[in-house]
Amino acid sequence: MIVQLTVNGEDRHAEVAGWESLLWVLREQLGLTGTKGACEQGECGSCSVILDGEVVCSCLVMAADADGADVTTVEGLGTPEDLHPVQEAFVAEGAVQCGYCTPGLVVAAAHLLETNRRPEPDQIREALSGNLCRCTGYGAVLRAIEAAREAM
Repeated sequence: MIVQLTVNGEDRHAEVAGWESLLWVLREQLGLTGTKGACEQGECGSCSVILDGEVVCSCLVMAADADGADVTTVEGLGTPEDLHPVQEAFVAEGAVQCGYCTPGLVVAAAHLLETNRRPEPDQIREALSGNLCRCTGYGAVLRAIEAAREAM
């Protein structure tokens, strides 16, 4: 089956089998390796993307079900020359350790700040509740999101 997607503002297509996840298509067919696959069960959030305006675990979305969807990955948030405010804040606050969870955290945080310009600390924690990090202890991540909130 051929699926049509708008990925990071670009019209893309991929030929998919019924078992292939959106994560697999993004990484293996479209070459967007910023989205990470860790647990492959929707538990860690490392594969988070914005699908039609909602943060989802791309490992749980069948690629065929994403036909016609609008997808934003971490690559679609900024460029190395022009980082998204959340990406800048993660760097400035040292919120990046091993980096495996970082793309999912950045996507979730960017979505939160796009939909709620002044989130309270509890709202930030709730927005990140589907993202697991084993390195940072979340303190730097929370500081980064609060800094990005102020910058935006």
